[in-house]
Amino acid sequence: MTAIETTRLHPGQWGNGHEGQRKADRGNGTYLNPIFAGDHPDPTVLKDGDDFYMTYSSFDASPGLMLWRSKDLVNWEPIGPALPDPIAIVFAPDLVKHGDRYFIYIPFIPAGWAPEFGNQSRIFVIYADDISGPWSKPVDLGITGAIDPGHVVGEDGKRYLFTNGIRRIRLTDDGLATDGPLERVYSGWKYPEDWVTEAYALEGPKLFRHGEYFYLISAVGGTAGPPTGHMVTVARSKSIHGPWEDAPTNPIVRTQNAQESWWSRGHATLVEGPAADWWMMYHGYENGYRTLGRQVLLEPVEWTSTGWPRALGGDLSKPLLKPLDLPGQEHGIRRSDDFSGSRLDARWSFYSPGAGEADRIRLDKETLILQGKGSSPADSSPLTALAGDHAYEVSVRMTASAEDTQGGLLLFFNRRLYLGVGYDGVAMTTYTGGITSHWKEPAPPAKSIHLRIVNDRHIVTFFYSVDGENWTRHGMRIEASGYNANTAADLLSLRPALFATGTGHVHFENFQYRVLGD
Repeated sequence: MTAIETTRLHPGQWGNGHEGQRKADRGNGTYLNPIFAGDHPDPTVLKDGDDFYMTYSSFDASPGLMLWRSKDLVNWEPIGPALPDPIAIVFAPDLVKHGDRYFIYIPFIPAGWAPEFGNQSRIFVIYADDISGPWSKPVDLGITGAIDPGHVVGEDGKRYLFTNGIRRIRLTDDGLATDGPLERVYSGWKYPEDWVTEAYALEGPKLFRHGEYFYLISAVGGTAGPPTGHMVTVARSKSIHGPWEDAPTNPIVRTQNAQESWWSRGHATLVEGPAADWWMMYHGYENGYRTLGRQVLLEPVEWTSTGWPRALGGDLSKPLLKPLDLPGQEHGIRRSDDFSGSRLDARWSFYSPGAGEADRIRLDKETLILQGKGSSPADSSPLTALAGDHAYEVSVRMTASAEDTQGGLLLFFNRRLYLGVGYDGVAMTTYTGGITSHWKEPAPPAKSIHLRIVNDRHIVTFFYSVDGENWTRHGMRIEASGYNANTAADLLSLRPALFATGTGHVHFENFQYRVLGD
């Protein structure tokens, strides 16, 4: 099963999702990566009967650990967040089912916005008897200084977690506590010294049993950095206790050069597909669009005669046959919001939230009322929404309720790197590079204002209007391709965001997300 071209659609054309968003399913039995456009890093996928479930790292976003359901591994519908309240930064989780119970093993990383958490990474677990919840409060497993948990049941019937390193610790039978020390059990496959990578960084262990072997999938080479860094490696053993044998064809996935369509590919999970075939899901950066974060890729896998998995995706800029052709499947969520619901849904998340962050929100008469926080977008914990398209625009109507209160519309990467415009009913402020710009844009004499941001393949233009029909182009344009992890260190993405600062409230109405044509 290799990449194919069809006559019904251009090889580089995606299907149309909600609001014209990129959709992998092309409607003709083929799909084109990414499966999840936009930032969905460190994907973990679980097969449960005829259903597949998936979640991913939510990092500084809350609510976190968004869960998704699929029948075909290509089209996914939202279930909801498994982690509604912030604790710390969420790194690569592992979603598993043991018996009749679901578990998510979660590494939490220290965060400046959560000083009570401490200064060491720690692994927790949450559990539920139904994938839709309710999920338990996080249980601290007492594992410190480790990330990237991978759950497996050994030949002895005991449960284990593997972590970055690669280290292993036994769990109690209920999976809610440890039962022994954390021990190093595998040193990893070593790539040639002259390969251009970010760092060795042995991480992301995912384990499963196939035939007479346990297979250990891991990542080396670093997550960001050079395009050729991140990669997928395989080892196997007949015992969970080793010894581990490296695949003779390692790495089974790696970007060979910067001309490829997907960079820094790694952190894979192998899963048996809907037709008893095998597939691999992992993340990667899109060539030229690091701003979108790490997107989810899917490619077919075959088992060789010697019992090793081999990736078959080939050139991922071309379509592939779907695992299962189920016409009419919905995928993703709408990004636009008229705020008519009783609460904010999964399209929104707070960046760098504090305790009780959700209390800042009130919805009333198709209006989002957001309590001000901080003195600039950097410390305002803005509400962010994912974007996964090369060219799009976002717009919103806003009204500030007090003189010392400012609201606005941003493209936000992190507290050090963002751009956008703010308005307090009197003056307009322009933000670029994570600071207040010297640019003085004349503001219209109106308490309410419509704001619009157009991001056309990194060329960002601001607009504003009093009536929402007659628009004035802001006098400054910005090239934003550098708003990415290699510039700002955090492994995040550039996202549309709403913010409110000061002591008053900002009223937001009719948030619109629209994809721009090629």
